[in-house]
Amino acid sequence: MPLNAYITFGTSGLRVSPFALGTMTFGEEWGWGSSVADAEAILTHYLELGGNFIDTANSYTDGHAEKIIGDFLAKARVRRDRLVLATKFFFNQYPGDPNGGGASRKAIMEQCEQSLRRLQTDYIDLYWLHNWDRFTPIEETMRALDDLVTAGKIRYIGLDCVPAWKVAQAQTIAHFRGWSPIVAVQLEYSLRERTVEGELIPMAQELGLAVAPWSPLNNGVLTGKYTRQNAGTAKGRGQRMLSLTEKDYELLDTLGEIAHELGTTIAAVALAWVQGRPGVTSTIIGARTLRQLDENLTALDLQLSPAHVAALDKLSEPTLNFPSQNIRTLSLNGSHAGATVNGIPSTLLFPSLLNNEKKRY
Repeated sequence: MPLNAYITFGTSGLRVSPFALGTMTFGEEWGWGSSVADAEAILTHYLELGGNFIDTANSYTDGHAEKIIGDFLAKARVRRDRLVLATKFFFNQYPGDPNGGGASRKAIMEQCEQSLRRLQTDYIDLYWLHNWDRFTPIEETMRALDDLVTAGKIRYIGLDCVPAWKVAQAQTIAHFRGWSPIVAVQLEYSLRERTVEGELIPMAQELGLAVAPWSPLNNGVLTGKYTRQNAGTAKGRGQRMLSLTEKDYELLDTLGEIAHELGTTIAAVALAWVQGRPGVTSTIIGARTLRQLDENLTALDLQLSPAHVAALDKLSEPTLNFPSQNIRTLSLNGSHAGATVNGIPSTLLFPSLLNNEKKRY
């Protein structure tokens, strides 16, 4: 599947690439990102391959990531309308200013204007709330975003790092008040972080929201560069020490075996698994170098077998919060009593029921 095998984003008419280009690596302010030249090379390559979905945020490298994109678009003479340009608001860039961040009307309007200036564009295609602001009523946030849509400054609305119940509340309010709806959610999703399968993924599927996973390689853990051999010495982003468990190493071993069998990389297998999950629309991939980008993009052509998926699913099966775990097992088996419905089999919880066909109390 090439980058120009576009997908409609949730129930909206927006068409996006199956892999979005994440830009948290753009800029060297945080000590581990790409230089401006490398970031521009990555952007050029992604667009040349047919990619159209660029994801950034006002907080990435303190605003520099947005500026790198804006400068690139201005001098590269890329047709702006061909791109789906997404950015986020929430994180405060001004110490001591209580209105410098968050999701109040005042904060949203100012953050949007600043992003537009840095990106050197008249509008943002997809504007994400980067985190839930529990100090601001969701009605205020949604109405402010609806006003930005009406003003032509943003096209679509998305939520990132927001609880499922709050997303559902926001979407319900928008629906009944005739405001612009939420079209997508961003969430952390990988073979090492699957708890979103409890509430967030089912919520998105029920509401028709696109799902855009971030950190599908779990901050580099699922690239294969962390092994039993370098355990205790391996450091992740920002030079933080990593602490991996035996379960993690078993998962990495299996990823390595599948990668060897398919003639690809561990990262590609992990990305293909995420992109193939129910509900997932477009996965956000990051790259610090052109080589990393190309390696990640090979996942688009990778077809995991049912056996591969089953093995990875088993090794990474999460323990979900109540009632999600209950719904997955007790509710399914209790309601179907051994029958197969929509292709999903169930087991008989109470063998004594076998006599009920004769008894029929």
